[in-house]
Amino acid sequence: MGKTAAPQPPATLGWKRTASAAALVGVGVALGQAALVSGIDALLPDARRVGSFNRPGTLTILSADGEVIQKIGPATREKLTPESLPTLVEQAFIAAEDRRFYRHDGIDPVGIGRALVRNITQRSVEEGASTITQQLARTVFLSQDITLIRKLKEAALAGKLERQLSKRQILTEYLNVVYLGSSAYGVADAAWIYFSKTPSQLNLAEAALIAGLPPAPSVYSPLVNPELALRRRSIVLARMEEAGFIDATQRADAEATPLDLKPAEPKYWVSQAPWFSSWVQQELPTVLSREQLEVGGLTVRSTLNLTWQKQAQSSINKFAPGQMEGALVAMEPGTGVVRAMVGGKDFGKSQFNRAAQALRSPGSTFKLFVYLSALKAGMLPERTVIDKPQCFKGYCPRNFGGRYLGKVSLAVALQNSLNTVAVALLKELGFDKVIETAKSLGITRELGKFYPMAIGAYEQTLLDMTTAYAAITNRGIYVKATPFEDILGPDGQLLWSRRVDGDRGRRAVASDIADTMLWMLQLVVKGGTGGGAALGDRPVAGKTGTSEGGRDLWFIGSIPQLTTGVWLGYDDSRETKSTSVVATLAWRDFMAPISKNLPVRQFPPKPQLSGTYKGEAKPAKPELATPADGGEGGAQTPAAPVLPETFAPVPEGTPTDGPPSGPGAGTPAPPPPPAAASPAGSGATAPPPVAVPAPPAP
Repeated sequence: MGKTAAPQPPATLGWKRTASAAALVGVGVALGQAALVSGIDALLPDARRVGSFNRPGTLTILSADGEVIQKIGPATREKLTPESLPTLVEQAFIAAEDRRFYRHDGIDPVGIGRALVRNITQRSVEEGASTITQQLARTVFLSQDITLIRKLKEAALAGKLERQLSKRQILTEYLNVVYLGSSAYGVADAAWIYFSKTPSQLNLAEAALIAGLPPAPSVYSPLVNPELALRRRSIVLARMEEAGFIDATQRADAEATPLDLKPAEPKYWVSQAPWFSSWVQQELPTVLSREQLEVGGLTVRSTLNLTWQKQAQSSINKFAPGQMEGALVAMEPGTGVVRAMVGGKDFGKSQFNRAAQALRSPGSTFKLFVYLSALKAGMLPERTVIDKPQCFKGYCPRNFGGRYLGKVSLAVALQNSLNTVAVALLKELGFDKVIETAKSLGITRELGKFYPMAIGAYEQTLLDMTTAYAAITNRGIYVKATPFEDILGPDGQLLWSRRVDGDRGRRAVASDIADTMLWMLQLVVKGGTGGGAALGDRPVAGKTGTSEGGRDLWFIGSIPQLTTGVWLGYDDSRETKSTSVVATLAWRDFMAPISKNLPVRQFPPKPQLSGTYKGEAKPAKPELATPADGGEGGAQTPAAPVLPETFAPVPEGTPTDGPPSGPGAGTPAPPPPPAAASPAGSGATAPPPVAVPAPPAP
């Protein structure tokens, strides 16, 4: 028989039962605590979002190739990484803000007690009670309200940060978002703004000074109160010695170091393309909701080519001497993306965007819509018209120099920018057809039924006119101009993409009509008023424009890949005493260097139109118009005429000819009503003639 186990004493059994019960209770408590923590964590934001934190109202604009154009709002302009965090900066902030940072779990009761004693003893706030982890949680996830509820949330979030991130990650994120005065958000920004250095270049005295700023950054900023900043530096150095980070000699040397400030503007504070940046901000509300805009932290990957932008600014500055201003827009016809935009010569002096806001008389560039309407009605470019002096309900346009060519084709009339022919066409076609054509190509401003409309009496923006010409280069497909490729939200999510959400384009003009118009515009450059824009290695199609007295000088021209518009003039609409030849030269000065890296392409061949003009329309009765002189002009004379007519092209531009400018000339286009005021001009005395720069060597 087997042996029977001896019965255990009652005391032993009781002890085992107690131990088992205690273990079960311990496990239950641990599980309950874990469940409680997990439940609380589920109600709190994901701590890993601190890396994508952005303050409301911040906007980063990137060029097409990813270079920063500008950072707008309270943004951290440069960031540290855990790997690039300098030891000196780390020690200074830990000594100043949270000396037990590596020994607590987000909340430090010992630190709270020590801070309380020190502050009472010194009778001033020399040490904060919040840990670095708590400060990070408050900055990223909470408000600055001093309430019990906020403190409880802050403590809970600090615990979650400690569970989800490493200590070094927490410290780095804190150093990237802490406000340090004088528009410095983060240590990297402060090092640059105060000392023109990177964080790794800071010495002990500089690191200690920056580490002393968080309690009251606007007050302790050395740019505002240098004496207070030095006092705070001494406190931080003393605490670094107490913590064992430095010795007494290092402390003494640092305290003896003078405050050697080398202030600098925050990086990316000034835009590399200021008028383009302002246009980006104006266009954002058209593609994003108010809620998306208010959150901030947006990143715009724009369409801008910074190299082209710099060349555009150089060309405008070169061909707009003295107080003259200028504007340029360059865009891709097939996509609508704007690759360069210049709205003036000096953004620091005038933020008015003459490319997108200024309303100016487009002169003969408006004839595009008249001749397109004629082609759409069935007229052929070879159709014969009579160029002669004539009046239209009291309006008597003139050609440059009083020269009239008699019997010419429509193509030659456009090539030589004959005003009388353009107005006669408007009368024959009727106002409605021309207005309809202009509207189909994005001209949204009201066009009254006046005969001077044919030669640009109604003011337009350079951007709108350039976009209309781009549609013809795009074989009749109109695509709205845009500065956006992609727009990203604060967490990097895609909010808007041109390829998905952008304008797909719409048919505005039949392709054969657009191609015929392109052929006619090429004649303008090959042997007409636009000769100054010719590029030796590739075809160019475009049109000049000059308002009365040369107040507005235009050229809008295209190569197959790019349409560029140029405007030159004075803000107060005084006469330039010049011609649109200057605009053609400015256009070529921009296009010649940038097109060197573009493949040479040809425009579509001239189509054989089969339409038949069905006779004279019955135009709507025009409103009475005051007689005004018309004028167009380029001084470029071609080597030989393009069509059988033997007339030499009539130069475009004269101080006394052109469409009337009217009292509103030069006023800015509204961001839709009410209309904005025009920028103030300077001086009423007539300026000296503008010197036309010599064209660059071909």
